[in-house]
Amino acid sequence: MFISWQEFFSVITTSTYRDAIDIILLTYVIYLLLKLIRETRAGQLVKGILFLVAGYYLSYKLELKVMEYLLKKALDVGIIAMIILFQPELRRALEKAGRSKFGIRLFGLGQSKSEMKLIWDNAIEAICDSCVELSASCTGALIVVERQVRLGEQIETGTVLNATPSKEIFGNIFYPKTPLHDGAVIMRDGIILAAACFLPKPQKDELINKKLGSRHRAAIGMSENSDALVIVVSEETGQISVALNGNLTRDYTREKLKAAIEKALYKDKKEIDISKNTLFSSFSERRKRK
Repeated sequence: MFISWQEFFSVITTSTYRDAIDIILLTYVIYLLLKLIRETRAGQLVKGILFLVAGYYLSYKLELKVMEYLLKKALDVGIIAMIILFQPELRRALEKAGRSKFGIRLFGLGQSKSEMKLIWDNAIEAICDSCVELSASCTGALIVVERQVRLGEQIETGTVLNATPSKEIFGNIFYPKTPLHDGAVIMRDGIILAAACFLPKPQKDELINKKLGSRHRAAIGMSENSDALVIVVSEETGQISVALNGNLTRDYTREKLKAAIEKALYKDKKEIDISKNTLFSSFSERRKRK
């Protein structure tokens, strides 16, 4: 079962650079799969599949014919079952690959920095001014800034506006007694595309700090399911927060908020610097803290 040293050195000496590339690529794919499994609920599903494999092996060794037959049939459809069970994780992984710099360049997507600035400069000023005013009056707000990943599913749940952003429009949308105040505003190409949109829940809602309300949870969920930058104004404290890539950072001033939006849009960074006052971080970081 085990190879000898002679066989091992024979394999090494006869290997070519193609074999080395093959091994490196396979190692990287396995690393990505393990990372995906570790950071999602897929880890528990993999444990269950390994349990079935172990059960089949024991049944084969102990000659338990019925158990061996049943487990073999279960494993025969294992690949299809894994695709079905891991569909949310696979979808997020493919979306992440598609919005990477390599994917954007490969398919000619995205816009140059000068084009982005032309589209977003006035909108960023309106967002920052509005958030400061909403924060001062403790008016709750939830603003989603779309980047590469299109948010058509969320837009369909709200009311399409196609409005030019301004302090007055944001104030009217989020005023507590208006029909559109409950839900999120989604912005695309510097325009308020839709309001009163519903956002997805976080992957592991139970791990989020209980102090965070529904707006903050929705912001985290949206940032996990896309590359969007999500801005939250707390109704209780007036505090301004930003969610990106599953991380929520808090205590934003107007200047910090403007810098964070520009960094996400213009510099195409994958994440915002985490401040010392972060109340919620990614699940992996939260596990480290435990």
